[in-house]
Amino acid sequence: MKYRSRTDITAQILEAANGGVTKTKIMYKAFLSYAQLKEYLTVLIENGLLEYVEGDQVYKTTDKGNRFLKIYNQIGEYVMPETEK
Repeated sequence: MKYRSRTDITAQILEAANGGVTKTKIMYKAFLSYAQLKEYLTVLIENGLLEYVEGDQVYKTTDKGNRFLKIYNQIGEYVMPETEK
């Protein structure tokens, strides 16, 4: 797998958590180790991009997280080489 920036990893986590998923699902969908996942989850929750739903024991992308994803995808459209579009 190619090098991914923290922003890329954040976007993959938020994408995986859309609709509510467990830690394990996020870990596999974003290709992260458990240690990496814990670090990212803490930062994303502190910044309001992700929330933990106690009753269901799942993580969900917040409205702020969805706005981040929308902007991330828009930027990706501008910087993607023509050959990859």
